[in-house]
Amino acid sequence: MQFDELIKTRYSVRKFLDKPLQDKDVKALLEAGHLAPTGCNNQPYRVLVLNTKESVDKLKTCTKCHFDAPTAMLVCYHKGECWTRKYDGKNSGVADACIVSTHIMLKAHDIGVGVTWVMHFDPQMIVQTFDIPSDIEPVALLVMGYPHEDAQPSHLHYNYRPIEEVVVYDKFI
Repeated sequence: MQFDELIKTRYSVRKFLDKPLQDKDVKALLEAGHLAPTGCNNQPYRVLVLNTKESVDKLKTCTKCHFDAPTAMLVCYHKGECWTRKYDGKNSGVADACIVSTHIMLKAHDIGVGVTWVMHFDPQMIVQTFDIPSDIEPVALLVMGYPHEDAQPSHLHYNYRPIEEVVVYDKFI
């Protein structure tokens, strides 16, 4: 798929077939995420793959926004491995995890896997439920699966603000 077509046709899928992703598709998604740039190429990201009924059932206790997806990936970062900006101490962890997540989502659409990026989850519950070490910070929950034939974009999907409202040149007014 050409890139322009890919980014125009990708949408948050919220209705899935009841079957986990095939191993080859999981591997393709993880490889796409692995190619993502990170601060100083430190690669502090970590991905928890949930591709069994048992693990997905556990996930459902941490969020109501699971959409009965048969698979999920929790993209996190290792707090001690991030690049840190010297001026204010801000680290690259969230940005790194977001770039990895975007790579995974775009690859998913390219290979026919539907994804929704879920921010509505209880991070403490996720940490406890999946025994995530304290130096690992959850950022993005990607629920995914093969789209149901009835899946379609949200009614708000194609509503864009005029570009002039979101882009400025030279300075903010």
